[in-house]
Amino acid sequence: MSNATPQAFPIPIPFAHHLGLQFYGCTEDTAEVRVWLQPPHLNGWDVAHGGLLMTMLDISMALAARSGQMEGPGVATIELKTSFLRPAEGELRAIGHVLQRTVTMAFCEGRILNSAGDLCAHATATFKFLRAMPVNPHRVNPAQRGTPSSGDA
Repeated sequence: MSNATPQAFPIPIPFAHHLGLQFYGCTEDTAEVRVWLQPPHLNGWDVAHGGLLMTMLDISMALAARSGQMEGPGVATIELKTSFLRPAEGELRAIGHVLQRTVTMAFCEGRILNSAGDLCAHATATFKFLRAMPVNPHRVNPAQRGTPSSGDA
């Protein structure tokens, strides 16, 4: 799926923006997110922190689950299992893919690849489709409705 240029995220994900993640597109059932590692992304061994990798996997799989219906229901991660296979360094690509989608759930897998194409981490996850999720009793978060607010990317 490797698109050559980053695009705006199709829904606002402030944490992705904070981490410097970039969206490289999605097609039906697949999505890609990338990052070029910076010092704040590293663990004590100067390689990517596992939390960054899990976040990239979660976001890429969630976007894959929503592919083709970004304006429709949001998703919530129900379960995420990650295996770390080798230290992740340099530019990293997270590729999420839907294995099976039902009316209420999406079952996905994701991979983190380094710039040489080596597999650094692998994950499987289950996502539940949600119509809206109340943030407080008086409003619904626009990100859950799929209607981005201005300034979000």
